Amino acid sequence: MFKKKKLTAEAVDVNQLVAETDVGGRNPGPWVTRLLFGVALAWSLFQLWIASPLPFSTGILVFNDTQSRSIHLAFAVFLAFLAYPAFRNSRTDHVPLTDWLFAVAGAFCAAYLFLFYRDLSQRPGQPITQDLVVAVLGIVLLLEATRRALGLPMVIVALVFLGYTFGGRYMPDLIAHKGASLERVASHQWLTTEGVFGVALGVSNGFIFLFVLFGSLLDRAGAGNYFIKSAFALLGHMRGGPAKAAVVSSAATGIISGSSIANVVTTGTFTIPLMKRVGYRPDQAAAVEVSSSVNGQLMPPVMGAAAFLMVEYVGIPYTEVIKHAFLPAIISYIALFYIVHLEALKANLQGLPRRGASTAMQRLRSLLMTLAGFVVLSGAVYYSIGWVKTLLPNVAIYLIGAGLLAAYLGLLWISSRQPELTLDDPNAPVFELPETAPTLKAGLHYLLSVVVLIWCLMIEQLSPALSAFWATLFMIFVMLTQRPLIAALRGHGGYAAAVRLGVSDLLEGLVAGARNMIGIGVATAAAGIIVGTVSLTGIGLVMTEVVELVSGGNLIIMLVLVAFVSLILGMGLPTTANYIVVSTLMAPVVVELGAQSGLLVPLIAVHLFVFYFGLMADVTPPVGLASFAAAAIARTDPIKTGVTAFFYSMRTAILPFLFIFNTQLLMIGIDSVWHLFLTVASATVAMLMFAAATQGYFLVKSRLWETAALLLVTFTLFRPGYWWDMAYPPFQEVPATQLMALVDQADAGERKRLWVEGTNLNGKDIRKGVLLPLGDKAPAAERLAKAGVRVMPQGDAMQVLTVKFGSTADKLGLEPGFRITSIEVHAERPDKEWMFLPALGLLLLVIGVQRRRRPAPTS
Repeated sequence: MFKKKKLTAEAVDVNQLVAETDVGGRNPGPWVTRLLFGVALAWSLFQLWIASPLPFSTGILVFNDTQSRSIHLAFAVFLAFLAYPAFRNSRTDHVPLTDWLFAVAGAFCAAYLFLFYRDLSQRPGQPITQDLVVAVLGIVLLLEATRRALGLPMVIVALVFLGYTFGGRYMPDLIAHKGASLERVASHQWLTTEGVFGVALGVSNGFIFLFVLFGSLLDRAGAGNYFIKSAFALLGHMRGGPAKAAVVSSAATGIISGSSIANVVTTGTFTIPLMKRVGYRPDQAAAVEVSSSVNGQLMPPVMGAAAFLMVEYVGIPYTEVIKHAFLPAIISYIALFYIVHLEALKANLQGLPRRGASTAMQRLRSLLMTLAGFVVLSGAVYYSIGWVKTLLPNVAIYLIGAGLLAAYLGLLWISSRQPELTLDDPNAPVFELPETAPTLKAGLHYLLSVVVLIWCLMIEQLSPALSAFWATLFMIFVMLTQRPLIAALRGHGGYAAAVRLGVSDLLEGLVAGARNMIGIGVATAAAGIIVGTVSLTGIGLVMTEVVELVSGGNLIIMLVLVAFVSLILGMGLPTTANYIVVSTLMAPVVVELGAQSGLLVPLIAVHLFVFYFGLMADVTPPVGLASFAAAAIARTDPIKTGVTAFFYSMRTAILPFLFIFNTQLLMIGIDSVWHLFLTVASATVAMLMFAAATQGYFLVKSRLWETAALLLVTFTLFRPGYWWDMAYPPFQEVPATQLMALVDQADAGERKRLWVEGTNLNGKDIRKGVLLPLGDKAPAAERLAKAGVRVMPQGDAMQVLTVKFGSTADKLGLEPGFRITSIEVHAERPDKEWMFLPALGLLLLVIGVQRRRRPAPTS
């Protein structure tokens, strides 16, 4: 990627950029195109099959995890060689013979674990010559497929780690190891589930594909267009309305899309020209679209692909990932909305004209009635389904299905009474906003599939794969039926044509979903080489010492180092691969060194930290591809766009630092509805003030001291404990001998802060804190056993007798022989939220001073 020719806004065809980046830039002859279509369709159908309950209920085509991962990678590698040309200047209308050979050989090597599964299982750790030849050839072809789909940087990173594996004995003493033979490396990386076919590829196969497919079908059905039109109908009339609509439509599109670049092109081709029309500079218009599209990967329920990897890496359900990610994503979008409002105020920009004339009070009343109706309907649905499942458990699934079908038909009937949604030309001489009510009513049935997904995830608590399967199945039903049913309800006829169009849309959506997965499939496989190197060489343990040496043990410096590494790697790696590399190497280090300095950081906070900075790489120049795509649409300089987008995205960059120190932003430690409200309100106000401070404009242009005051207000609202801890220590120590009594009294789900010390297996003296989760209520010994640890009194301490391998205690770094020296319990003190009062007082002072400087309104 670093060697690609320099791109300019004029040189970039945005649709070609998306094709080259996401689905492959080749457009070969008709029969090869049909082959690509058929293979991609077969891949989607395979993934739907293994996600469904059918294989286990029928006993047909049952695959275990290793076999399905093997087939998954075979599809990805085969399509990568056929869809992506070897070089930028290669012909795109022809597939050369070498690529056919590479595709077949790569697919065979990837499918080797499936084809010879029984033979390999009978000789674990004893590969024969054939195994080693396939493994070496497979790694080489995988790296070539990765170079084509993702660029050279990912290949370079993988080769560096492979080189480290072989040359360990020649490395500096700090990172040296005994090295490994070709036989050992090939077997470890290709023939086991420790390397290429490891957790990352498993998540791509089990979770990511289905969510990408769901988003592709939803977009193909017309939901993307619906979200854009609805956002403009609601917000286009406001100051800087197109920019606000761009933020909201990108957030909505982000719900169904995990690609920043595709999101930019989907919404940006419509929003950027309209932003320019109302007065935004071209680089501002492009930067707003970039910032909001990149943030789309933060937006639950369908986050960026890396979010699904957290499920495996952190060991928590996807619903927990959604819960932790929700508040930062929302306040980040609110802040961007406010930034574009401030830009509109500074330049005195107006909105677009409405088609209909209605007063502000009428619009407010209509909005409130809609929201109230939505809340009442949601409550009625939730409780009625609960009663049905309780009273009629045997037929509940049929009754719920009938209710869903009735809701779908009702919403389609409402849609059929509205004008058909078509995207207007944003460059037309006269552009009027669509009418709000008809636009919103025209696509409500699209939201049902999102409701099905969220219901399965959050209420039924099904696995992410099964939730995505049922949502995708419902989406398939919608695509096949919506056109003929609307034709029937409108009385237009043409049912056969409507059915054909629905089937065509479905097939195109299935193929598009598979082709969008090519890059993710090979990225997770190639990243498995890095993960395999870590498990083979033990470099992960050495990284703790390296980072501690570089940072001097300072947690802030260490976090800045992690952020810097994420940004640098992100210039060449896709966000998924970037997350795998950095989280594998750095996340355990941050947790370990934080524990040694007394800051007990939850693992999910560190992984979200890495995730956020990996996304920032899509924005930052010189190689932020999302910025290139937006700049091409806006016809402006991509570097200038990237710089502007970076300043708009600073709110996203500070959030990870804040939630490391204040985990309430991740909904951790919230103990009441009032506490939840206070956390959400204070975080929202803080983010708005940060946006105002970085823009240098609040009610009027800010003076230097006012900007400093707003930043102080921001910091205090985000992290009140920083000041409060100076006056009131947050914890008090109690003797370790009270451990059993405290564990016995602890509430369900509570965590205990323990200080432990001892000598680890590497002979290093350790003293650190751990945050031990206790699970459900039970006798103390049983709760500790479930956490994986057994203890006994030893003087004034507690001796760790055993630690169960793979348990929570093991993951926290506890080892047999460690001593628990003390326990920290929450001190009795006033709530830290009292610090909000002086912060709000300072904010009111700034408001009062700026109000006096506001110019008097002209009549």
